[in-house]
Amino acid sequence: MEWLDRVSQREAEVLAAIRRHQSNAQIAEHLHLSVRTVESHVSALLRKAGVPDRRTLATLAETPADGGELPAYPTSFIGREHERAVVSSALRTARLVSLVGTGGMGKTRLAVEVAASLAVDTAFVDLVPVRGGGVDQAVARVLGVAERPPRTPADAVIDRLRSHRTLLVLDNCEHVIAEVCALVARILRSCPHVTILATSRERLGIPGEVLVPVPPLGAEAQRLFLDRAHAVNPALTAEPAAIERLCAAVDGMPLAIELVAARTASLGVDGLHVALQDRLRLISGGRGADHRHHSLDEVIGWSLDLLDDEERRLFRRLGVFVGGFDLDAVRALNPEHDVGAVADLLGRLVDRSIVVFQNARWWLLETVRAVAVQELTASGEDVRPRYVRWAADTAAGLESRIDGLPPAEFDVVADDLRHALTRANRDGTAYRLAKSLAHLSFARGLVVAAGEYYRTAADLAPDPAPDFITAAWAALTISAGETAFGLLREAATRARHPTARAMALATAAIAATRYSMCFIEPVPRDRVLTLLAEATDLTDPADERAAALLAMARAWVSGQGSLEPDLELSRDAAAAARRTGDAALVIGALDALGTALANAGRLRQAHRLSDERLRLAVTAPRHEPAVAAELTDLFHVASTSALAAGDLPAARSIAEQAVRQDLIGVHPAITAPRLVRLYGLTGRFDEALAQAGILWDGWQHAPTGVADGELSALRGDWPSSAAAIAALVNGLRGDLPGFEEWRSRALRIAHVDDAAESSALAAAAAFADARVAVHTGRYADPERLVDAALASFPEKWWLAYAHAAGAELAVVAGLPDAGDRLAAAESAAAENDWAAACLARATARHTGDVRPAIESVTRWERIGARFERAVTLLLVPGRAEEGRTELQALKATMPAP
Repeated sequence: MEWLDRVSQREAEVLAAIRRHQSNAQIAEHLHLSVRTVESHVSALLRKAGVPDRRTLATLAETPADGGELPAYPTSFIGREHERAVVSSALRTARLVSLVGTGGMGKTRLAVEVAASLAVDTAFVDLVPVRGGGVDQAVARVLGVAERPPRTPADAVIDRLRSHRTLLVLDNCEHVIAEVCALVARILRSCPHVTILATSRERLGIPGEVLVPVPPLGAEAQRLFLDRAHAVNPALTAEPAAIERLCAAVDGMPLAIELVAARTASLGVDGLHVALQDRLRLISGGRGADHRHHSLDEVIGWSLDLLDDEERRLFRRLGVFVGGFDLDAVRALNPEHDVGAVADLLGRLVDRSIVVFQNARWWLLETVRAVAVQELTASGEDVRPRYVRWAADTAAGLESRIDGLPPAEFDVVADDLRHALTRANRDGTAYRLAKSLAHLSFARGLVVAAGEYYRTAADLAPDPAPDFITAAWAALTISAGETAFGLLREAATRARHPTARAMALATAAIAATRYSMCFIEPVPRDRVLTLLAEATDLTDPADERAAALLAMARAWVSGQGSLEPDLELSRDAAAAARRTGDAALVIGALDALGTALANAGRLRQAHRLSDERLRLAVTAPRHEPAVAAELTDLFHVASTSALAAGDLPAARSIAEQAVRQDLIGVHPAITAPRLVRLYGLTGRFDEALAQAGILWDGWQHAPTGVADGELSALRGDWPSSAAAIAALVNGLRGDLPGFEEWRSRALRIAHVDDAAESSALAAAAAFADARVAVHTGRYADPERLVDAALASFPEKWWLAYAHAAGAELAVVAGLPDAGDRLAAAESAAAENDWAAACLARATARHTGDVRPAIESVTRWERIGARFERAVTLLLVPGRAEEGRTELQALKATMPAP
């Protein structure tokens, strides 16, 4: 929504309130404005958005700019009126505001309350579980953006925030402050509409930063104490002076006050005061000179002194977890206790506010966890083996239910699974954990991370080759061709068995040819032939999987070009793959056969094979990288095959299925070409041009000097045909400048000066030229256009469209050999429903017989080609007005007489 870039800060606040369906009066009260001023802002928003009413504006703005919801708290927020006002005011004028203070002062809670009170889109990033090197990934994860090499997570964050008005809350920055500073500096430079609210124990030190100190509570401390104490002891009575002294003894620190208040049910105010005074004297006797931690250490240290030996042992062991934990997790670290005893001990720690219980899981506050870690270290007890074993068993359990596993079940333990892997020894348990974590991460759509874990597993495996091969397939799902090829070569080099080496080599040969568009520099053919020869020498014919993979490699490598597999060898590969029953192998082998059939002009057979691949995909384990890579390719090829056969309803169904089954979050610019073609041919012109814009933007930003990354695939010439269809749409609408602009863009995408020089573009461009010429009646040299459209194209996907459009142009232009041209196009029409309907219309124009035109209308209706149906209706007596009405709805011009 580009109009958002023209929205002022105040208008953005009003827009956010409209999205929450607030009235003008409510907005005025909330923002301290007059109702008339609010009405003025609403009018400006309606004008900038180009919508007629407030309801439409609310719908248009329904989707927030960013993810990362603010955390919800079960308790009320008390006090901090002054700090809230200062922070809110600072955020109106500064782009970076930092809440700075001692741990336990309530910086996070204050930030959340301020953010919730503002009428702006907010993204909240909790950095507590983040370790070194993970800040960019954490922010990217909250914003819902995927890291796609060579673009870094920071690049993805910048791209996501660049055009959005967002308040980004970065919570608990102190332990990763250098990384936070680097990312914040980039955001401030590159994202002019983003404001950042940070909480930290030290300032970030970035120019323009506004510091808001968060000091101890004053008189508000007593209110907080009473609120929390009454929650556990409603009958509590105490002298105000006694409460004031108690709060002063813990330095007015909110966390300390809450921990103390939780004990009033058992000790009362007087008992707490006595115990705390004793503790303060002990601490003042020698707890170090770091005054920033004195108050928090007093509270936690005093709480720990109230624990018995079992409780304290459990507490320190809990320090190993970096996230929440359940009873099974705690039981794994405490094998000397049964589940009942563990539950009882946890309950006692919850009662003492040392452990937090929420949403059926237990947590340690990070500051409390730090004390647990210190205690565990001082005890000399090593619980890492138990922790790693628990993580491996947990990951294996989740993996066993990976089909249909709710994402949340992985998410709640993911940080601990990752942390455990960093603490593991190089043994079988670590291997189990790495492999399961890789599989789970891939199923969650964390493709890059999954690849890294598969590499880790390979380094720990008895035979590294299979895991390197799996990592390569993961890379291919995001078009990282060079990365995949390198992993396959590594697999071949480090394989412990000849069969594993053979499969790695064969897969490398396939990747270099079948996925050649994913390589910036194609792999030399002699090198590919060497890979195939080595794989052939090593493959045991009795091993069905290895033999099928080798057969597939032969089919791809033995063709005339990288995407021209040999037809007969492809048949052999398909038969061999079917014998294995391996879904990924069968789907891949059928791709080779379908491509070979399409190259031979047998488009309907290629389409039927794509249907078979789709049926196989329904039951295939799409969480497996090899299957997922096949599915990513399948949806592209199946859509192309359906369009090549003129089966537009099937192409639409495939496009919808691709959206539903997108496991990895394919970049919109990669799917845009498919949608441009579909929408252009079905008459959904607005949508076609919108997707064309996404394609063009992605192509312009696609990396040119690097090998990997999903967008790098756009640098091949395959998207050029979609640009030609965008030109077609403009031409059919009568926008001839738009037609010329997109025709020029198609040439740029194909890297040619003449469309005929590109096998990917030639037929699509000839089709667009001929079809626009027929519709507009503008053709200076119709015979040249007809000859170009009726050429014998090396790539057959668009041949039928070009031949049919060329034949119709020959009729409309009155060429003397128009009848011969119609006859020449009949063989192509036999392979394509769209071409058959077009030739029926062309025949009606040529003979003057209305019956073929009526037949053409029926054909257009069957395949859902709205524009073509409307144009054809103009030729049917009594239905011309119906056609004109439909053309107006499509915003298309009337065809030339």
